[in-house]
Amino acid sequence: MNINPHLSFENTAIAFASKSTKELRKTYFLFSAMNRPWLVGIGTWITIWALKLKLPVKRLIKKTLFNHFCGGESIQDARKTIDKLAESKIFTILDYSAEGEENEVEFEKTTREQLRIIEFAATSQHLPFSVMKVSGIASNELLEKIHRKEILDQQEKEAYARIKSRFQSICQKSFELDVQLMIDAEETWIQDPIDHMVYDMMEQFNREKIIVWNTYQMYRRDMLEKLKQAYEHALEKKYYLGVKIVRGAYMEKEREMADEHGYTDPIHRHKDDTDIDYNAAIRFCLHHNDRISLFAGTHNDYSSLMMARKIDDLGFSRSSEKFWFGQLYGMSDHISFTLAAEGFNVAKYVPYGPVEKVLPYLFRRAEENTAISGQSSREYRLIKEELRRRKFKN
Repeated sequence: MNINPHLSFENTAIAFASKSTKELRKTYFLFSAMNRPWLVGIGTWITIWALKLKLPVKRLIKKTLFNHFCGGESIQDARKTIDKLAESKIFTILDYSAEGEENEVEFEKTTREQLRIIEFAATSQHLPFSVMKVSGIASNELLEKIHRKEILDQQEKEAYARIKSRFQSICQKSFELDVQLMIDAEETWIQDPIDHMVYDMMEQFNREKIIVWNTYQMYRRDMLEKLKQAYEHALEKKYYLGVKIVRGAYMEKEREMADEHGYTDPIHRHKDDTDIDYNAAIRFCLHHNDRISLFAGTHNDYSSLMMARKIDDLGFSRSSEKFWFGQLYGMSDHISFTLAAEGFNVAKYVPYGPVEKVLPYLFRRAEENTAISGQSSREYRLIKEELRRRKFKN
């Protein structure tokens, strides 16, 4: 099946078919509010203090940002979102996005929740993946020390052993229940120990099929080469490589850290260079599908369209489990729903967790959309066009 040469993400009737006019108007007004940076800044400050003072703002948060970007406060709450996405042939990746304190109690709590996600995913055909951050079960300070190859004291060695034990148990559960597990990428100064643990788990569990996936942030100057090295290592060790590619999530923090400590900024200086590496990574993975499966996490129209056309040009099945597109819930529906309608594998990252603990995630989503520029601007425009289309149609 050849891709429609006229395929684009401009067909608003397809992109927003799952939303009622009432829901679409609510989304429009939410994006309008996020278009005002001063309003987002004041709103963030007021929300933080209102919660500290135990003022009744939780309901308002749930009806606005939370409902738009999250699936619910618990796994069970997210069922409605999962079912609704499934109606449009879109899969779900549940992401426990509660950000707690860094201590052993919280690490164990997060581990138990991660195991519950895997067990739940095993019961549903709509949840092919689970996802986790290693920093959710490990001290950032300890990971950073390991990254710098510093000598650990006895207490730190024991803490590191517990981290590896938690991670092993999560990967083992994924393997036993046949649920693929994606490991998110994090800051460069803690990434090396995460990679080492991930590749160890790949070598153990990806012998016959992919269970464990790693994430590659293509805004890093060295990441395209690291991806190619990972492929060579998988060939040498005879395991399959699950590759999730993203552009990157920590640019400001990375540059501040590099400036503070006087080392070369690890991030590409220009977005065009990130785009070039991202698209090169797509082509590399598709051409090395003997060993690689690809999940392209992107809100970029061009990269999504390019990958879709490449899948067809190479004669692959659109429904092959080797190739996936992914976007965050509440964002880039024009990409997700169009590709799903065309028969490609699409999954939405659906965060969940207690409102007060998911707030940092929600604030990041609001800040990302404040400028309404680039991809966000396009989505905002498409929502207006669909509302206009429905008005004239009726």
